[in-house]
Amino acid sequence: MRKQIVLTAFLLAGLLPAAAQTGSKTDRIEMCKENYRALFGGEALTGQGTDPEMMDILQKFIFGEVFATGSLSMKQREMITCVTLATMQTLPQLKAHAGAALNVGVTPVELREAMYLTAPFIGFPKMLNAVGTVNEVFRERGISLPLDNRTTVTEENRHEKGKAIQDKLYRGGISAVMEGVPGGMGEDVSCFLTDCFFGEIYTRGALSLKAKELLGYCILTTLEAESQLQSHFHGNINAGNTPEEMTAAVIQCLPYIGFPAAIKALRIISQEAAKPADSPQDNLVRLSKITVDAGRLDEYNAYLKEEIETSMRLEPGVLTLYATAEKDAPDKITILEIYANRAAYESHLKTPHFLKYKQGTQEMVKNLELVDTKPLIPGLKIKYVSSG
Repeated sequence: MRKQIVLTAFLLAGLLPAAAQTGSKTDRIEMCKENYRALFGGEALTGQGTDPEMMDILQKFIFGEVFATGSLSMKQREMITCVTLATMQTLPQLKAHAGAALNVGVTPVELREAMYLTAPFIGFPKMLNAVGTVNEVFRERGISLPLDNRTTVTEENRHEKGKAIQDKLYRGGISAVMEGVPGGMGEDVSCFLTDCFFGEIYTRGALSLKAKELLGYCILTTLEAESQLQSHFHGNINAGNTPEEMTAAVIQCLPYIGFPAAIKALRIISQEAAKPADSPQDNLVRLSKITVDAGRLDEYNAYLKEEIETSMRLEPGVLTLYATAEKDAPDKITILEIYANRAAYESHLKTPHFLKYKQGTQEMVKNLELVDTKPLIPGLKIKYVSSG
């Protein structure tokens, strides 16, 4: 029965969406032969070689069952397979599947860009191993090297272009994670991610942002990078991928990475997909009314400015921090605070920048009143108009 081996494990774990639990009763042997022929141009299940029994199991499972799971195209499946094998550095298998990818319509440039995409995840040396293997296939097929240049940024705009993509997929990037790294070097790492990963690699042509995010998820699945899988689930959603597409992509990785790593990724997809999206009704909105020692007002305002700017830059759950002072009594300050939900507010209270503000201004604050409010028009945004 189609997908029986895959589904037995995953249905028991409750990890597959309903759409992936149903399908046609297409004979897996015929499907295996058809897919193998399209990919490699030869015949499957020949009974030849040193280990014909294992090859029989392998080919029926991969090409007769896994390839029948989900609605991915053959091109997508082979791109996923190639980045998975590149990540694992199983280069002989990568060479075979690079040829298969070309056979089902992946262009040389698309395949090269998929290999380049692995660099931020596995490092440049392993990426170069994979590129060298793929280039061998290109040479054997008479494909001239180097391939077309797909760079789209300059030295001057790589940060701007990278940040635009990063903000679309992952507001705040990894700045919050890097905060507090000794020597202030966490900021350097955060810039590396923005400028190199997003600015120089994610901006390259040939592959769509949607395709890059899905391939990235497969690389992280192979690496069993749990925390990144959680954040990249939402990056995939922001790029236009669905939980069903991510599920099918992980299952495509399964024969190469094994059940434990695949189940780990599928569990994360299941958990993240089950979380309700924040709605304006979930927002926590409050007013902080503060009376400051008039003699230390400038000092207090410097602390406040740093705290607000850092919170808005690093914390996706901090939606608004808008501070005002009374015209005739500048020591009386009111801050409009809007958080995505209570969890975002509680997380904010534990951040290093908030604790620095709280401890630094403790003796300057003469009175603090926190007023919880109920928005009359939930979700209404503060409109910003540029003076330029």
